[in-house]
Amino acid sequence: MARLAHLCGPQDEHLRLIEKTLNVAVHNRGHLFQVDGSDAAADAAIDTLNELYAATASGPIATDRVHVVARTAEQEREDAAASAGADDKSPREVVIKTRTGLVRGRGPNQRRYLARMADNDLNFGIGPAGTGKTYLAVAAAVDALESERVRRLMLVRPAVEAGENLGFLPGDLAQKIDPYLRPLYDALYEMLGFDRVSRLIERQVIEVAPLAYMRGRTLNEAFIILDEAQNTTVAQMKMFLTRIGFGSTAVVTGDMTQIDLPPSKQSGLSHAVKLLSGIDNISVTRFAGRDVVRHPLVQRIVAAYEQDTEGDGGGAG
Repeated sequence: MARLAHLCGPQDEHLRLIEKTLNVAVHNRGHLFQVDGSDAAADAAIDTLNELYAATASGPIATDRVHVVARTAEQEREDAAASAGADDKSPREVVIKTRTGLVRGRGPNQRRYLARMADNDLNFGIGPAGTGKTYLAVAAAVDALESERVRRLMLVRPAVEAGENLGFLPGDLAQKIDPYLRPLYDALYEMLGFDRVSRLIERQVIEVAPLAYMRGRTLNEAFIILDEAQNTTVAQMKMFLTRIGFGSTAVVTGDMTQIDLPPSKQSGLSHAVKLLSGIDNISVTRFAGRDVVRHPLVQRIVAAYEQDTEGDGGGAG
C-alpha cells in the first residue's frame, strides 16, 4: 500500500499531473487503474504509471520526476508514430553512471545526443533552456574522464556577454567570471561531489575557464565543452574549434534565441553550424520546446516564444 501511495502522490497529485501532461483521465480503485483518452495518450499514461510504480521500490517519487517520465512517454509515442514505416532507427541508449545515480537520455533527442557524443569528435547541441544540452555534455565528459578515455576536462564559456565589461566587478578575474561558469560547476558537483571536483581542479585535471584563455593552446586527450556558444563571434568560434587536438572530444552548446551579441556581429555558433554541417565526425543535435524537461511552465514559455513571429529573437539568458 505504501508503494501505491507513493505512485499516486499526496492527494493524488501525481495522477492529476499525469492527466494534465498527457490529456487523459486516470481513475483508480486500490491497485486497479483505468485510463481514458486517445489511444496514443492512454498508452503513454500506462507507460508512465508502470515506470513510476517501478521507481516507488526506492521510496517516494518527486513531482518533477513524474512530469519528466510523462513527457518522455509522450515523446516516445509521438516519435514512434512519426517514424512508422520509415528507415530511421531509434537511437541507441547510452547510460552514464554517476555518484548520484544513472544519467540516461529522456526521449529520442537526448538519447541521440548522448550517442553522438560517444561517436564523434565534434558535437553541436542547439536548443532552448531546459533541454539538457549542458547537463548531458558534462555527464559525457565525466564518463570519459572516469573511464580514462581522456586525461582532463575543459569547460569553457564566453566570459563577457551582451557587450558588458567585467572590469567594474569586485575581485580578481576568477571571481569576476565565476557567475558565468556556475552552471558547469553545479553539474560537476552533482556528478563527482564538491571535494573531488576541488581536488581535480587543483591538479588541473578539470579546468573551468573563459573562452579567451583558449587562444594559443592545443588540447590533446581532453573532453572540451563550450557552453553558451551563441555568444561567441565567428573569430572566437574558429579559434576555439582549432584548439581541438588528438584524442579529444569537443561539445558546443547554445540557444540561438538567446544571442546577446551586438546586432553588427554574427553568432559564431550559427555560422559554424551552417559551415560544418555534413562533415564526417561532426554531429548537430537540435532540441525544441518539446524536449524541455524542467517545470511544465518552462515548456509552455519556450513554446510561446517559438510561436512568436514578432519578437526579435534576442534577450538575456
